[in-house]
Amino acid sequence: MKTLKDILYKVSIEAVEGSTFQAFTDLHFDSRKVGLNDVFVAIRGTLSDGHDYIKKAVDQGAIAIVCEAFPDQKINGITYIKVRDTREALAYMASNYYDNPSTHLKLVGVTGTNGKTTVTTLLYQLFANLGYPVGLISTVKILVNDKEFPTNLTTPDSLTINKYLKKMVDSGVEYAFMEVSSHGIDQKRSLGLDFDGAGFTNLSHDHLDYHETFETYRDVKKKLFDQLSKQAFALTNIDDKNGAYMLQNSRAKKYSYALKSFADYKAKILENSFSGLQLKINDQDLWTKVIGEFNAYNLLAVFGIADLLGVEPIESLKFLSELEPVHGRFEHFRTNKEKVSVIVDYAHTPDALKNVLQTINSIRTKNENLITVVGCGGNRDKTKRPKMGKIAAQLSDHVIFTSDNPRDEDPKTIIEEIEAGVQPQNTSKTLSVIDRYDAIKTACMLSKANDIILVAGKGHETFQIIKGQKKDFDDMKIIKSCLKLLNK
Repeated sequence: MKTLKDILYKVSIEAVEGSTFQAFTDLHFDSRKVGLNDVFVAIRGTLSDGHDYIKKAVDQGAIAIVCEAFPDQKINGITYIKVRDTREALAYMASNYYDNPSTHLKLVGVTGTNGKTTVTTLLYQLFANLGYPVGLISTVKILVNDKEFPTNLTTPDSLTINKYLKKMVDSGVEYAFMEVSSHGIDQKRSLGLDFDGAGFTNLSHDHLDYHETFETYRDVKKKLFDQLSKQAFALTNIDDKNGAYMLQNSRAKKYSYALKSFADYKAKILENSFSGLQLKINDQDLWTKVIGEFNAYNLLAVFGIADLLGVEPIESLKFLSELEPVHGRFEHFRTNKEKVSVIVDYAHTPDALKNVLQTINSIRTKNENLITVVGCGGNRDKTKRPKMGKIAAQLSDHVIFTSDNPRDEDPKTIIEEIEAGVQPQNTSKTLSVIDRYDAIKTACMLSKANDIILVAGKGHETFQIIKGQKKDFDDMKIIKSCLKLLNK
């Protein structure tokens, strides 16, 4: 059984009242989970302050409290530890509690606005196909070898991360790949992890409701690279204007990848179609099932990271050609009867939506209609809504604006804010259908033989969040059902 002293290594302690030699049972930052002989860490959140629940945690059996300010009334026998930053403290304590699992495997973090899920998932697939014990922490799922665990956050909390990294170590995992979000970095969820390398995909408009300015958002992403050790590697997309910036002042060994610039890892698109991509990577030809220029960048990042981890390039290329597209990321099928092409994609930022639509337009014959169904999430960055509307209407033949996850906002108001960005010459292309099911059904009814339908924004998600309620909703299942009803 661990003592408090065992898990306080690296924590910036300002004051202690009580003994740190006490043995404890478990570590929590959610007071509802605290039990007998547990440690409670009081985190200041955006909606609530853990310091308000210190008494509750003690009443439920906590023997130690970690906080930024001592409570007015302290209880005898309870150890109170005052720290500079409880988020930072939790990160180090979580690593120590789980025996610093990140030091016992090769851990690679991937950050950027778009592409994190695809890069980490394809890396997981590649290393699994190569026969390595491997783990994944992504938006879509957590995998320990072939055992799957659900996840709701791009970057889980520190305790969850270390819990699953510990499971990986105990299961013999050698390599682990992890999405690292700006929220996760800013809230110090990934602090204290021993990354062997990190990759940067790209940076564009997102999360400005949280970070307020693009510069702040960019600088938070950069912290992942600033925290790398001299032994680690940093791989960046040098075609992105922020790629070189990520590497400034990083102690890691620096590498780059690109389609358009001089780089350590280079690729050229030879053919782009709905059946896949033909690429030349470092002068070697490769056919792959994934689609689009943005996925050429993702594949190149995967190739580069695998090479930096010691995989022979010829082996990587062989297995890259066998990788399956990631669920909800440019997921494509074609109906049997009318040959309607359907794409379901997670694109929920202006840049991601633009990339997907430009990819479709570069492949299509222009003898068919491109029908786009898109919305924007509620209680999130409002400034991207008109930009999404402008891009969707500009690059599609018909657009149906609808609900995404409206959360606590009025979906009608969200749609009006999306519509505000549509240029006058494109307003005739647009239609608003608040109910997402009806919007998808309308797109199916509008489609004719050989048309293309893009359903954007939710991708792998199998739910909708409306007024605090999580309701079952799967874009792929619904569009297949609608097309079947219409016998297309």
